[in-house]
Amino acid sequence: MLEIRPNCECCDRDLPNGAADARICTFECTFCAECAATRFGGYCPNCGGDLVRRPTRPAGLLDRAPPSTIRIRKDHRACTAAA
Repeated sequence: MLEIRPNCECCDRDLPNGAADARICTFECTFCAECAATRFGGYCPNCGGDLVRRPTRPAGLLDRAPPSTIRIRKDHRACTAAA
């Protein structure tokens, strides 16, 4: 089951469940669409996999399977460089 992580691990933008600009790789590294496209060229800087739109967890399942509240940040060189 996806964690539905709450933020972009590069710029720390909030990415709640249902955010149209959330992108993930197969390991669920999570980025906003802007960082995914402009900083990483659509590929995960951690594993090299494609960054694709994250699915939305249906509202009726959020009580049983809530999104993660743990914010993850990684120190990618591209995150500290000017966009």
